[in-house]
Amino acid sequence: MYKKTVLNNGVRIITHDIRDRDSIALGFWIGVGGRYEDDRIKGIAHFLEHVVFKGSRKYSGEEIKRRIEGVGGSLNAFTTEEQTCFYAKIPSKHVNQTFDVLADMVLCPKIAAADVAKEKTVIVEEIKMYHDLPQYFVLELLDELVWPGHPLGKNLAGSVESVTGIASADLRGFHRRHYAPENIVVAACGHLTHPKIVQLTRKAFSALNPLPKQDYIKVNGAQSKPRARFYKKDIEQMHVALGMPGYHERHKDRYVLSLLSIILGGNMSSRLFVEIREKRGLAYSISSSFKALHDTGLFLIRAGVDNTKVTEAVTLIQKELDKVKRNEVGQNEFERAREYLSGQLILGLEDTMEHMLWVGEGVIAKDETKTMKSMLQELAKIKRADVKRVAAEILDQNRHNLAVIGPLTEQQQEQLSKMMNV
Repeated sequence: MYKKTVLNNGVRIITHDIRDRDSIALGFWIGVGGRYEDDRIKGIAHFLEHVVFKGSRKYSGEEIKRRIEGVGGSLNAFTTEEQTCFYAKIPSKHVNQTFDVLADMVLCPKIAAADVAKEKTVIVEEIKMYHDLPQYFVLELLDELVWPGHPLGKNLAGSVESVTGIASADLRGFHRRHYAPENIVVAACGHLTHPKIVQLTRKAFSALNPLPKQDYIKVNGAQSKPRARFYKKDIEQMHVALGMPGYHERHKDRYVLSLLSIILGGNMSSRLFVEIREKRGLAYSISSSFKALHDTGLFLIRAGVDNTKVTEAVTLIQKELDKVKRNEVGQNEFERAREYLSGQLILGLEDTMEHMLWVGEGVIAKDETKTMKSMLQELAKIKRADVKRVAAEILDQNRHNLAVIGPLTEQQQEQLSKMMNV
């Protein structure tokens, strides 16, 4: 299903030929993100992602956009805790030109001093914007609780102080250290041939010299008691984030935890949605999710609730967590959740872009190419007892971290603190 080639210098190429499509999704993945940064340069991976779009050796910033958008394509990028990805989706006949643009951006960004100075102000405004949006800022507060003092517990975009202190030389050095061949994956899905993508990659990347791969700061120590953080803000709604350390990306129970997330808050049939929104009307939005990283993970429940009923909402959330820890999930509910997770995977992989993101992340993160068939087989092995066992471990009260933003009263803070045992 997937074809993989590794160049002599370590660049990995992964493709999937989907012949009944007219598009190709290309992704250039770099194995670096926010957790590879120290405090002085916090936010530099995200900063570099921005600056790359300002121009490269062959193309100006305007040319980069025109050469892809001008043929009906789309172009973008993202930075996470552990990866950076530059990607485009284009009609398949324009693959040569698009590949050349992406490759030149990634390998030869200009990083001009004037562009760096200008982009600092843009990123500082981005940081301020997310701090003004409580539904996002509450997640930053939660990360600080889950990973105190660690790069994972700090804003991915950095702080105003760290971003303004980053210089062009810092960006060039970071690019030189991390945008190295063994840390690069080229992923492509759609109407393509593997030899063609290999040929384009070899032409653009084969001259790169291998460098030692840079390591990240490991997460040390297990959480032994609950934590809470309250941030008072005069807004119309309380924003709640309850998180617990989750499983890392290779953990044997990571799919069980994904299934638990669906049961608790993954869709409109989930327990939290039905109990908190449908039955009680306490929240407009409530959901759960799970993300896995190299050596850790996060199980997250987030909600926007009535200002006067935040204590009631958190109490009900904890009751639902206790239920799923104590009692085995019913067979019908279990089967529905598993079918939902399977169906979402099948539907998502019909799109060339989603498929590229799936295979690209698998290779850059774990150097594996898991197929949809193998994933469905893994889900089929999960038993109801597995869900109860994982719930008891992950949802343990001592692993709870609660962040709340809103017009909290002293009484509400006292009640929440008592509820959390902090």
